[in-house]
Amino acid sequence: MRTRVKICGITRPGDAIAAVEAGADAIGLVFYEPSPRYVTPGHACEIVRQVAPFVSIVGLFVNASPAAVQATLEQVPLSLLQFHGRENNADCRQFGVPFIKSVAMREDTDLGAVAGDYPDAAGLLLDAWQPDTHGGSGVAFDWQYIRGHVAVPLILAGGLSPDNVADAIRQVAPYAVDVSSGVESSRGIKSAERITAFMKGVSSSESDSTDRR
Repeated sequence: MRTRVKICGITRPGDAIAAVEAGADAIGLVFYEPSPRYVTPGHACEIVRQVAPFVSIVGLFVNASPAAVQATLEQVPLSLLQFHGRENNADCRQFGVPFIKSVAMREDTDLGAVAGDYPDAAGLLLDAWQPDTHGGSGVAFDWQYIRGHVAVPLILAGGLSPDNVADAIRQVAPYAVDVSSGVESSRGIKSAERITAFMKGVSSSESDSTDRR
């Protein structure tokens, strides 16, 4: 099965265009003000207007109030919500929009238990444990922390780059990969060249898998 790709932390319309042209399945918009990749709903709409059909628009929130999430949804046509805070299953599903929940990975993380806590999640996004930043700092976690079968799509994030994404896919075989800082030229500014290199890394891992069959 093809590995899906999300380019997160898009802050400029041109970066969204570069991601789509490179073949990304989704782009991520960060609605968390402390993040260097934060965008207002108004600016997000400018970005979304540049996104071609059939590319998912994902909105990232961290402990946002229901009113703030709802206000964003009324302005921005988000197809998927991504929650990175202390939100429980009821918090995440109340908007009637499909959602994924981030998991701060540690050695003792029980993904089966997490999946049980979020039965309505469309997937779990596995990121490095970063209590101060809630992800997006380019830190990887030990992929050996991912143990056993989990009956929900897994999205691998945290420290991915053009240099390691192929190896990550070979080891973890995730449903999708999510990258932000790994394809940037500076904080919040995406590099079209690095996005293209990242997509080539994803494709090479799939080619290797086909060759081994």
